[in-house]
Amino acid sequence: MSAYIITDNSVTVVHNGKPLTMNNSHANYDTVIDRIHADDFDGIEDLFDVGAAIVDYSDGNIKVTDNQILYKGVPVDNYVVDKVFAFMKANVPYKPLLKFVDKLMQNPSRRSVQELYKFLEHKNMPITPDGNFLAYKSVRSDWTDHHTGKFSNTIGSVLEMQRNNVCDDANIGCSYGFHAGSLEYAKSFGGAGSRLLIVEIDPSDVVSVPHDSNCQKLRTTKYKVVAEFERPLDELVNDDYGSYPDEDGCDDEDESFEAGYEEGYRAALRKKAASQPRNSKGKFMKLV
Repeated sequence: MSAYIITDNSVTVVHNGKPLTMNNSHANYDTVIDRIHADDFDGIEDLFDVGAAIVDYSDGNIKVTDNQILYKGVPVDNYVVDKVFAFMKANVPYKPLLKFVDKLMQNPSRRSVQELYKFLEHKNMPITPDGNFLAYKSVRSDWTDHHTGKFSNTIGSVLEMQRNNVCDDANIGCSYGFHAGSLEYAKSFGGAGSRLLIVEIDPSDVVSVPHDSNCQKLRTTKYKVVAEFERPLDELVNDDYGSYPDEDGCDDEDESFEAGYEEGYRAALRKKAASQPRNSKGKFMKLV
C-alpha cells in the first residue's frame, strides 16, 4: 500500500514505508504522476533516482544523483546542468551533453566553463555524440586561413597551437588564436571566393568568446576540419561526425547496440532538420 501527496511543485510517495520526494523539475516527474494516477506503484522508487542508469557514465567522472550532476564528486552548477535534466525530461538524448560536461570541466577557463554551452545553443552550434561541438569557419579558396595564409584547413586537418599563445581577454576582438563561430559570423568573414567549413572543437580547448562581432565567434587552441558547409547545423545534437557508444563502449555499428534506442535517438536528432536540404546521400560531406 502506498500513499502520496501532490503539490504544485512536488510529489511525495510513501512506498514500503519509505518517503520519496521529487520536485517538478525532476526528469521522471511526469512519469511518477502518471504511475500514481494509474495506481501503479511497482518499482516506482527507481524513478526517484534519475542518475541510477548513468552512474558509471564517462569513466566515472560524471555522476547524476539527487537531481545533481557531480564531476569527480563535486557538484556542477551552470547552465548546461539544467539542459541535461531538461533533455532527460523531454526524452531527448542526454548522454552527449554529459560527455560535453566532462570535457568542459577540464577547461582551465572559469568563464568558458560557466558560459560556453549557453553560447553554443544560442548560436546553433550542436554537440557531437562524443561531447565535442560543431562550429563554422571561413577560409581562403585554397583552404588556408585568411589572416596568414599559412594554416591548411583541408578536410580532416587538425590544427593546434600552444594554449598560452591564445588571447584569453574577451574584451580584445582581433587577437592571436584560432577562430570559429556562428554561421552568420563565418559567412561575413573573408568575402567572395571564401570556403565555408564545419569544424569540430573540444570544449576543453576553448579559450575565450570575444565581445566583438556580437559575441558570435570564439578563440580556441585546437580544432578539426570535418566538412565543407552544405547546410545549417540546426540540431541540438549532431551525429554526422561520430558514432554514439552504448553502455559497453561499443559504437553504433556493433551488433550489441540496442536497435530500439538507436531508432529513437536518430528520430530525435533529425526532427528539427527534417525539412532541410541534404546531399544525394542524405547528409553532409563525410571524411574519407
